[in-house]
Amino acid sequence: MSKQNLQPYKGARDFYPEDKAFQKWMFGVWRDVVERYGYVEYDAPILEPTDIYLMKGSQEIVDEQTYTFEDRGGRSVTIRTEMTPTVSRMIAGRRQELAYPARWYSIPNLWRYERMQRGRLREFWQLNVDVFGLVGIEAELEMLQIVDDIFSAVKAKRSMYEIRVNSRVLVNTVLQQAGLRDEECASAIRLIDKMQKMSAADFAAKLDDLTGSKEKSKQIVEFLAAKDVTELDLFLTKLESASALKELIARAKQLGIRNVVFAPDLMRGFDYYTDIVFEVFDKNPENNRSMFGGGRYDGLVGQFGAEPVPTVGFGMGDVTFQNFLEVHKLVPELKSSVEVTVISPLTTGQEGIDLVAIARELREEDVNVAVDYTGRKFDKQIKAADKAGSRYVLIAGEDEAKSEQYTLKDMKTGKEEKHSLSRIISIVKDARKK
Repeated sequence: MSKQNLQPYKGARDFYPEDKAFQKWMFGVWRDVVERYGYVEYDAPILEPTDIYLMKGSQEIVDEQTYTFEDRGGRSVTIRTEMTPTVSRMIAGRRQELAYPARWYSIPNLWRYERMQRGRLREFWQLNVDVFGLVGIEAELEMLQIVDDIFSAVKAKRSMYEIRVNSRVLVNTVLQQAGLRDEECASAIRLIDKMQKMSAADFAAKLDDLTGSKEKSKQIVEFLAAKDVTELDLFLTKLESASALKELIARAKQLGIRNVVFAPDLMRGFDYYTDIVFEVFDKNPENNRSMFGGGRYDGLVGQFGAEPVPTVGFGMGDVTFQNFLEVHKLVPELKSSVEVTVISPLTTGQEGIDLVAIARELREEDVNVAVDYTGRKFDKQIKAADKAGSRYVLIAGEDEAKSEQYTLKDMKTGKEEKHSLSRIISIVKDARKK
């Protein structure tokens, strides 16, 4: 087999045990935090009818950025690229049966066919958190608290990241005030969304072409230059959308989340967002980028034929979150799930040594045990156990079997002691707490 054939599909990853251990830990952090807020987990098929992605997108996006194919029944299906359309479909399906507010989360496997770059692969996992049925900014505030608690759970300081917020309603008002029609507003939003990736001169030229007037462009540029909601002109500051943003930032800071800032150029590219949007940015120079975001999308459930439901949510990708942890040196030292490896120079049944029985007694007390049945020399078995990440090695030789006092070697400290199985169980369980 050639070396190329040993590699995973381009843009996807193999998860060796150490990689899976990290993923398990990360998902555990996510679950612990969101479930403290009363969110319950859901999932759905990895395949969706392609039409679901055409509702608020375009055929071009489906053709170029998704894994779409025709099944054997002649139906066009797409491997899910995100969960927002899926969860909206599910809520619509049981619109009248659910208790509101409904708090749901998921950590699905997703696929997007796109150009790979740092923090962006074709296959990824994503934490999705959505609350359905809340109209006020309490929903947005809850999302910011969850984000803040997730970073706190991995020992990140608020100085390491920034939460930027904006209002699509406010932006639309600014664009309409500048005299742009609906289709021009949509084009302007897409342009502003790419603003940070182009030079100021290039952006100004494209904006002038779009508005057809330097005066109209000036109004938009002045809005985009504001550092705080209070810096907007008097007309804008009196708008309900501006007041909501101001209140959201103030209430977040009252809760200690002082890294929330107004970002008038923040658009969030998806057309389904209806009001407040937010993104979380890494402030480390080595990874100075947007990591993830979300916002309010009140209209999507209604597109499935059900009565609309006010909705706020966000999605956090595993790759960008891992990059954040790595550059800030927050990746923890993870323990192997194997706590004890039972070793012996003899195989089961020889000289009265029953390795299976020893392991079974430990397992019945909820200790994770591996058994080396090879009968190799002790040093080779100990090296194998160490390589597998086992914290302890239990040596069951002929003398130990007779005395029922087994040698327990701590692979972390190198210390060896003889103990009964009951005492060994206590030692292992105590080590879990450290």
